[in-house]
Amino acid sequence: MKLTFLGTGTSQGIPVVACDCEVCRSVDFHDQRLRSSVLIEHKETSLLIDTGPDFRQQMLTHRVKRLDAVLYTHEHKDHTAGLDDIRSFNFKQKMDMPLYGRHTVLDQLKKEYAYMFAEKKYPGVANVAIHELKNSPFTIGDIMVQPIEVMHYKLPVFGFRFDNMAYITDAKTVAPSEREKLKNLDVLVINALQKKEHISHLTLAEALQFIEEINPKRAYITHVGHYMGLYRDVALELPKNVHLAYDGLILNS
Repeated sequence: MKLTFLGTGTSQGIPVVACDCEVCRSVDFHDQRLRSSVLIEHKETSLLIDTGPDFRQQMLTHRVKRLDAVLYTHEHKDHTAGLDDIRSFNFKQKMDMPLYGRHTVLDQLKKEYAYMFAEKKYPGVANVAIHELKNSPFTIGDIMVQPIEVMHYKLPVFGFRFDNMAYITDAKTVAPSEREKLKNLDVLVINALQKKEHISHLTLAEALQFIEEINPKRAYITHVGHYMGLYRDVALELPKNVHLAYDGLILNS
């Protein structure tokens, strides 16, 4: 199983527009973060998690030539706003792109991209096939997917487990029943927005406590905001098995 971090930033990315803080001024590539998304690859199957505003740039940067499906964590724009560019894969693969999400996500996509779902579509519009996600395992190609439900304040969000890897973003709380699904992981990816308390995201301290409880072999922090601090400084504060993820990082398991 291969996981590529296409983006590791929060909703505004880093640098943030009009911000002059030291993180946003940093020339270290570790501090330059697109909106959060990952590519999961195993044998012949490639799955994308979320199509944020930077989707086109991410596909070009990593020279992605094929996608078998898109999995959505939730309906916020920093996770859905790039969907229109899926049409390039339609043309190349000659297939409707399967989209997987809970019903609230699919309803939101139908509103925001109504032209994709129109009875009479404009020529060249992206073609998608929607699949409603429930909180139960399913398979795409040769990849088994286990949804993990977390709460983003009061909004349900899906994380996903793929064999011995798990990816969770935009979490603030995780029920005990869902934590059970995260046992015996080699790799856990979990969000941490900043060090100060936040209503809908884990802080760094909360994420580290969560990692300690789950006890994966390795853990990576994603969905990072500019208030977290410089990559080089935060990296020194972390336990040996915990790392700040960065755009372009590739994990194999």
